[in-house]
Amino acid sequence: MSKVLVACFSASGVTKRVGEEIARISGGDFFEIVPAQIYTRDDLNWMNKKSRSTLEMNDPTARPEIADTVSNMAGYDTVIIGYPIWWGVAPRIINTFLESYDFSGKKIMPFCTSGGSGIGRSDKELQSSTSSNTKWCKGAQINRPNEKNIIKLLEQK
Repeated sequence: MSKVLVACFSASGVTKRVGEEIARISGGDFFEIVPAQIYTRDDLNWMNKKSRSTLEMNDPTARPEIADTVSNMAGYDTVIIGYPIWWGVAPRIINTFLESYDFSGKKIMPFCTSGGSGIGRSDKELQSSTSSNTKWCKGAQINRPNEKNIIKLLEQK
């Protein structure tokens, strides 16, 4: 049986709640990806072209620092990554997370939460942040976790 880590970034708490439910159903461990500098309401104002989130999302090389690390990433076979959709893709902090560890031989299962759009191309774009021998599963949008949609995500080969 594989050891599962559910790691997610959540700006509003929605993605965190979904991730915690996925961890509960999968029997996996939960890790919250928390930025070293917490986002304020002003930072998240996507209507402001100078807000922190807008500047980060307009810079594909932006890598916001993460406050903590996973102590034993090597001990996990499957990593379920969760994030809200920002500007049609994953927030840059997800790239920071993926580039901080060696995912060689691991299976990554992405999921997103979104009020307006689906997972889009976000799961595909994240693949360049890991080694070529990382197994990526198709991403899924899960706004309201229930056993049926979580099991569908977990059953991917």
